[in-house]
Amino acid sequence: MKKLVLAAALALAACGGPPPPIDQGYGANPQLPAPKEDGAIPTLRTAEAVGWPEGAAPVAPEGFTVTRFAEGLQHPRWIYVLPNGDVLVAESSTTPSTGGGLMGWARNLVQRRAGAISENANRVSLLRDSDGNGQISAEERHVFAQNLNQPFGMVLVGQHIYIANTDAVLRFPYTQGATSVSGGETILELPYNEGDNGHWTRSLVANADGTKLYVAVGSASNIADNGMEIEEGRAAVWEFNPDGSEARVFASGLRNPVGMAWAPGTTTLWVAVNERDMLGDNLVPDYMTSVREDAFYGWPYYYYGNNRDERVEIPANVRLREPTAPDYALGAHTASLGLFFYEYDGFPERYWNGAFIGQHGSWNRRALAGYKVVFVPFTEGVPSGPPQDFLTGFLNERGQAQGRPVGIAMDQTGALLVADDAGDIIWRVAYPDAPARE
Repeated sequence: MKKLVLAAALALAACGGPPPPIDQGYGANPQLPAPKEDGAIPTLRTAEAVGWPEGAAPVAPEGFTVTRFAEGLQHPRWIYVLPNGDVLVAESSTTPSTGGGLMGWARNLVQRRAGAISENANRVSLLRDSDGNGQISAEERHVFAQNLNQPFGMVLVGQHIYIANTDAVLRFPYTQGATSVSGGETILELPYNEGDNGHWTRSLVANADGTKLYVAVGSASNIADNGMEIEEGRAAVWEFNPDGSEARVFASGLRNPVGMAWAPGTTTLWVAVNERDMLGDNLVPDYMTSVREDAFYGWPYYYYGNNRDERVEIPANVRLREPTAPDYALGAHTASLGLFFYEYDGFPERYWNGAFIGQHGSWNRRALAGYKVVFVPFTEGVPSGPPQDFLTGFLNERGQAQGRPVGIAMDQTGALLVADDAGDIIWRVAYPDAPARE
């Protein structure tokens, strides 16, 4: 074990050797290299989480300002803005794996270094910008819901607020302006593996008329490492009624679907998916894709269409549907988690109806990737250009992570809010020259 720890430590620190080739795994037609398995010791390189110096902030394009909307939070992962402008923040973190052998050990090592494993607040906080100055003071923070189990997704439907724990969807009565909720009931139990739950985040969205809700459930492992039995119902987007009835798998084969949103002007659901590891620096690209009803996106047997993952045997008694290829690649190991469509006019026109993606950052790649927010333009509901860096500077000059972006939302002024779970900050990105809202 000491030799193993030493080898992993050397892999973490290694910066020598030739750099990986340029990643061409972006856009509608990504170029995928041949797979290259990592071997006994995986590539372990992540940015050590160190936090932000006083007065420092990420960097946005010219004309934008970046300020601290709220700080001193406890691992803020996801954001949801209520109709009255109140901002809900899910404060939750990864729990250490108690199984998984070498891969479980490696995951714990990497996630501790990256700041992902910490004391779990297990709550949703409410932030209220009562004076409209774009900053939250201590008296404007409230514990909205507590004693939760790794909460993540949130959505308001009618007179109820829904919160997705890692193991269940809860429903709470809600009155506009309330600073807390209670009396929650479990309406839908979700696939869950005690002790080694793998991808634990559970995003939530509702359709336009609130008649259907959708929850994203990630896989328990990288490539069904512990068998498909524990993956039952996972790596999928589920659809269900507001009372939890008629729950069904809407789409499957999505390794770790996280951010979900509706493309502007359409009834098409999109999702950002965190793809598999251990196939080389530039495989497999994370992606965002339209979610087609009853579609199978390949995991764990195939990746990015019909590219076969030979590490995973297809049982003789399993008949697979033809895998559906994703719509748009977002780069290998970028950990593309957040997804938000900008449907307002508070930014320059080039951003209207496009997608912002929070890229949490790599750990299974020699050269760091992600650690930023990117923008993808959309036209008539489909991507229409290459990805553009929008919010950078999360890595300092030493390659350490001052922060790591995840969830993205928009406040009532049209400014973006970005959850930074390593910096414990919600950033606000505004465009001061935007016309006043009517």
